[in-house]
Amino acid sequence: MTALPRGETPGSPAADDDSVVADPSAAVPAPSPEDEGHDDGEGSTTAADAADTEDDDSGTSGTGEAAEAGAGGMAYTEEAADETGGRTDTDGTADGTVDGAAAAPAPLSEAEAELAAQRELRERIEKRKAEKEGPIAAGAKLSGQAADLLAAVRAVESGEKPAAAFFDSPAPAAPRRAAPTPAPVRPRAPEQAPAPQGASPEAVAAVAAVLAEGGAPGALAGPAAEALGAQAADALREDPWQLLTVPGVRPEQADGFARAMLGAGCGPDDERRTAALVGWLLERAALQGHTALDATAVRAALAERSVTDPEAAVQHAVAEGVVLVFQDGQDDQESEAPAEPGEDAAGSAEDRAGQEPVQVMLGLERYALAEESLADGLARLVNACEKDADWTEPASAAGSPSAAELIRAVAAHGLVAHTGGEAARAEPAALITAARGLGLRALGAVHSVDGRRRLAGATGDPSAAVTLAGLLSGAEGPGRDEEGAIAVDLLVVLDAPQLDVETAAILVESLADGTRLVLSGDPGVLGSAGAGRVFADVLDARACPQIVSRTPDPGPIGELVSGIGIGELNQVAAPGKEVVIVPVRDAGEAVHRTVQLVADSVPRAIGVPSADTQVITVGHGGPAGTRALNAALKQRLNPGPGRFGGFDPGDRVVHVPTPGRTVPGEVVSADAEGLHLDCAGAKVVVPQERVESSVRHGWALSAHQAAGMRWPAVVVVLPGDAAQGLSRSWVYTAFSRGERHLSVVHGVDQALQRAVAQSPAQARTTRLRTLLEAPAG
Repeated sequence: MTALPRGETPGSPAADDDSVVADPSAAVPAPSPEDEGHDDGEGSTTAADAADTEDDDSGTSGTGEAAEAGAGGMAYTEEAADETGGRTDTDGTADGTVDGAAAAPAPLSEAEAELAAQRELRERIEKRKAEKEGPIAAGAKLSGQAADLLAAVRAVESGEKPAAAFFDSPAPAAPRRAAPTPAPVRPRAPEQAPAPQGASPEAVAAVAAVLAEGGAPGALAGPAAEALGAQAADALREDPWQLLTVPGVRPEQADGFARAMLGAGCGPDDERRTAALVGWLLERAALQGHTALDATAVRAALAERSVTDPEAAVQHAVAEGVVLVFQDGQDDQESEAPAEPGEDAAGSAEDRAGQEPVQVMLGLERYALAEESLADGLARLVNACEKDADWTEPASAAGSPSAAELIRAVAAHGLVAHTGGEAARAEPAALITAARGLGLRALGAVHSVDGRRRLAGATGDPSAAVTLAGLLSGAEGPGRDEEGAIAVDLLVVLDAPQLDVETAAILVESLADGTRLVLSGDPGVLGSAGAGRVFADVLDARACPQIVSRTPDPGPIGELVSGIGIGELNQVAAPGKEVVIVPVRDAGEAVHRTVQLVADSVPRAIGVPSADTQVITVGHGGPAGTRALNAALKQRLNPGPGRFGGFDPGDRVVHVPTPGRTVPGEVVSADAEGLHLDCAGAKVVVPQERVESSVRHGWALSAHQAAGMRWPAVVVVLPGDAAQGLSRSWVYTAFSRGERHLSVVHGVDQALQRAVAQSPAQARTTRLRTLLEAPAG
């Protein structure tokens, strides 16, 4: 077996300690009044924060070790592939090769199909946009009865047929579209993880030569060629600040490269620099979940980076098409209303001066198109649905009042939002079962493989549950009909808070007219890994009926999490050791106690084996982040030399096939093809060049990675340096991942109470709510 390049190495072993470290009677203290008003620190609403915050679990960009550059001494950040909320860092510098391994073309995987679907959506949106802007031939796009009527009118006008011929003809009955036959299920071969769409060796070599002239590391040649295309070398020579398109490169590094390439002729107000900075700020904001930013915040961030005229810089970026500009605020008709008789223009201007100013937003085209497409698609589903369906009988047979209410709402509406905790998942499961009983093609889509397992158990039918990625790629579900739409009559999307705007747009574009869509999820959990806040925007816009579940989560964990959801950190009785608090003094003790809990205390006292216990912590870096915890847990649970790129058979890992998508698995073996994983029964092969950037040890995860999944036991680690990364939604998500047991390794003192008590704010800036609230027409 050929060894993969060495990567992550185990840390120091945790000291063995067989003593019981937790007092089962300990309970989380209630928040004190003086703790009110603390800023939870999650997310960011400014471009400056988006640019400068590093390596936390709230969706900001992580920082790995810096690689020293050649000439000029610039340090270029190599961001490790750690999956936080809102983004997955990409390294782009790993070039380890397997001896004698030939690069074979990889079969189309779920991730590649998902990316292809995104490209197809963008092309479709751009085509639709161009059609709207161009001239429309009268009647050219009519079909069915409307087209027949138009043809009849033209025939009468031309004299081909008398008018009476059409008045005597009976109206044809509208044909009912037959349900297409589901696509046959084909046996699947081991999934080949997607390899990056690498540039040609010639293009990489040309880029490397340009980078060498500017003193930049040659390791950036591949990522730069991939980001900028075949003409990357010429683009960098003409505009050195294009280096900012490479993940991990910061403005000061691009500035140094530009000075080396252009000499003293370049300055901070070079239009190439300011345009690149504007785009970089919006890209960084998107990593935190924003689809747009206030222009004022962008100008402030530019000023902090030595741009003397930020207003002109923003205008230039808009003119160059780097970003799009939007105006949200007072109603356009109101602002354009004519002056009253006898009132001059000056008086009208004075009156308008007292009104709230229009908010100017800047956004990247890809997210603007996705939000507009999603808003149009949701409106289409609302209007195209049959409103008078009779589902009285299945509603009366539902197992709970909330389930019956949900069934009745879906019978009368094309779009419905459903909110509730873990126990409330039984209600969309009952809806799917009822719809199938009526002969409809009903399906539930979830965020993770674990969620699919739980939904299949709730419905009693494994074919009723798919993962969202598998549904969009065609690897799971009924496939597409003859028109290219997903062959369903009712689609229920669980874990809806994990929907980012681009995935949601692709999904809605894939649904035919008349399809019913239900978005179901817990609004208290962390948002999507990608940009947008789709579920929250739909709820806030009141775009559809909202069914709030009245089914509470049971047990001490459910009671604790329900309190957190309303800002209360209550003491709960846990006679069966369902909730245990383990106080620690520092990060070193936190790591030691965590290993002890997973390896000994939880299996012995609770009866949950180590393999079913998940550790969740705030960040990836730091002395008690996921890296440190995974190193210590590996040393205790599966020690080994890490001969397969830092991994050994039996290692618990997470695979990230695409940014923001986390798939738990276990290392099986490695050979010339790559690293072989078992991901919930699915065989996955990660090519050797992708191992370092897309596979990490998985005994410890961040809360964003854990969203949408649950385990029998969970250990949440809160070291002292994690206080600033806490928020109510983070605590809610982490604490609600355990089914039977929750241990809290507590070292943040009063910061936990403050984070829970602090009212959650809209941490992401988006436009979807405004688009959904806009009047039709």
